[in-house]
Amino acid sequence: MGEEREMSFIDHLEELRWHLIRAVIAIFIFSIAAFVAVDFVFNTVILGPAKPEFWTFRMLCKLGELMNSTAICIEEIPFKIQSRQMTGQFTMHITSSFVIGLIVAFPYVFWEFWRFISPGLHMNEKAVSRGAVFSVTLLFTLGILFGYYIMAPLSVNFLANYQVSELIYNEFDITSYVGTISTLVLGSGILFQLPIVVYFLSKIGVVTPDLMKIYRKHAIVVILMLGAVLTPPDPLSQILIAFPLFGLYELSILISRSVYRKQRKKELLEQQKYKQS
Repeated sequence: MGEEREMSFIDHLEELRWHLIRAVIAIFIFSIAAFVAVDFVFNTVILGPAKPEFWTFRMLCKLGELMNSTAICIEEIPFKIQSRQMTGQFTMHITSSFVIGLIVAFPYVFWEFWRFISPGLHMNEKAVSRGAVFSVTLLFTLGILFGYYIMAPLSVNFLANYQVSELIYNEFDITSYVGTISTLVLGSGILFQLPIVVYFLSKIGVVTPDLMKIYRKHAIVVILMLGAVLTPPDPLSQILIAFPLFGLYELSILISRSVYRKQRKKELLEQQKYKQS
């Protein structure tokens, strides 16, 4: 019996190893593709939020035209990007390729992870978790899009125009710029998973809607702290990530309430069946 348990544990490790290998291969393939397409990746994707013709800035100009105001139309972003280290550009080329590879491969990576844990779930657990891959991928994609099209360009514009003195010019290092964009985009994708986390915590009884309402004020403080950790140290980025997180928290309360009601209904039905028997 001890030998069978040991072999079973080893088999699980072997299976996990192959899931991880396939996930890493997927990230590696997309990273290589991003590395090869260096012109598109840097000039269009990474440096896009630093250009006045970026989609977000164009939409702001159109909104300004509708409002008969040019105040929100951004025509110039006054800063330069430099590489002050010998390996700066090469290092950022590799780093940015890996980040893009991770983002693009994320649905497949999570699917591999789900394939590993789903056989160990009971039938009722599989039923309630159906669509988990789709939901996680959808929320991650929404978070990535929010980070790239809202947080990144507005944060870049704010930081580029922020000056404590006219004698100081904003010339950012390439490592700082790429790191900021990556943190904003990936951070948004991760934080948008809040409803999924609350859903599963509600299923196992750790979280209830009443508990979330009671600790709403505490949650606001935690959200602001997460925004401070996962975004650059400027108030605009923290505010931009805080607002959708507040909305996601309220949505999570509704999700938790729905889960709680279904569980209570199920418990009442079971009690009635027990009394009748």
